[in-house]
Amino acid sequence: MSPGDLPDADLQRTADILFTAKVKADELRFEEVPDVSVTFTEGSSDDSTSGSTRTNLPDKVKSQTTYQDIQIDYAIAAKLQTDMDVDMDR
Repeated sequence: MSPGDLPDADLQRTADILFTAKVKADELRFEEVPDVSVTFTEGSSDDSTSGSTRTNLPDKVKSQTTYQDIQIDYAIAAKLQTDMDVDMDR
């Protein structure tokens, strides 16, 4: 998955855990560039992923910059390993 992409509709439909959010703001300012990441821990499938689509907000924001009229659609879609997946890894 490339940056700026949401997990596809099929993965969102079949995910064991799905978190979605939509954020809108007239203005958003970053004093510092945030250090963000999503980590899937043991027990999650390799199919698990996260991503966002953004309006008027670049993937790499700049510090001391105010962005206007922004929207972020964000999703985390996690699939859990089944007993069969775990046995195949051994």
